[in-house]
Amino acid sequence: MTSETNTKSTTPITDILEIKPVIEKPQKISYPFWYGGASSMFACLFTHPLDLAKVRLQTAAQPGDNLVKMAVRIVSQEGILAAYSGLSASLLRQATYSTARFGVYEALKEYDMERNDHQAPSTIKLLSYSVVAGVIGGIVGNPSDIVNIRMQNDNTLPIAERRHYRNAVDGIYRIIKEEGVSSLFRGVYPNLTRGVLMTASQVVSYDIGKQLLVNEFSWDPKSKNTHFGASLFAGLVATTVCSPVDVVKTRIMNASSAENSNAISILMNAVKNEGVGFMFRGWTPAFIRLGPHTILTFLAMEQLRHYKVGL
Repeated sequence: MTSETNTKSTTPITDILEIKPVIEKPQKISYPFWYGGASSMFACLFTHPLDLAKVRLQTAAQPGDNLVKMAVRIVSQEGILAAYSGLSASLLRQATYSTARFGVYEALKEYDMERNDHQAPSTIKLLSYSVVAGVIGGIVGNPSDIVNIRMQNDNTLPIAERRHYRNAVDGIYRIIKEEGVSSLFRGVYPNLTRGVLMTASQVVSYDIGKQLLVNEFSWDPKSKNTHFGASLFAGLVATTVCSPVDVVKTRIMNASSAENSNAISILMNAVKNEGVGFMFRGWTPAFIRLGPHTILTFLAMEQLRHYKVGL
């Protein structure tokens, strides 16, 4: 009996206590590249009339109008449907520009986290990733941005100078046919600058704002209140940072091929004739548009992530 007991293999109690449970890391989820573009297109459906008013204010020959006056003028002189002039171009712009910049930024951020044991990247890294994403987004979205601005501003031109693009695709086709392929990249440099500034000020400030609310104020990272607060902060930062470049870019893209579309010339002439304040022309409608647009974009993106759409 004793020998039988001795032949049984036993595990010392000290070895049992030293056994550590195997804790598996949560599986990382790679969200689809198109989340940012789809979210921005959703937001565009609600904010397009405000974007239209902003473009009209930025291209006005004389300052003095405000958002209310411009909105009333558009509806009274052109009809309610005019508030959605150029919607197809706006949607195409978000489908190209926003898909590229959001997608590239998130891809670079996820790659960094994979290499650093899922630690959140530093602010410096986030800014560098946003620069890359902004450049790519600016290049990809430049053709649709030109068509978008022209379609929104077409009704303000003399009848003989109106372009009458039927939709965004027709606009791109006619620009290539009438002005050459190179015209699709008119204003690309200020657009790249704006793309970098917009991406850096919008997505980075959203990430920072969200981390601040969660870490310093113990807000729930999955709460819509957290998403709303962070996106509102991002909208304020983005509007202020991008306003000067946005005004110059809009004027360059709206210019005809015969006009001087050099960014420096436009900037110098505008400062001479209108003063430095022209760079913030339309800030209020820009924020009223970009604020809700930023909020709706990030809320929609967080919901896509929550429900794992497309996975």
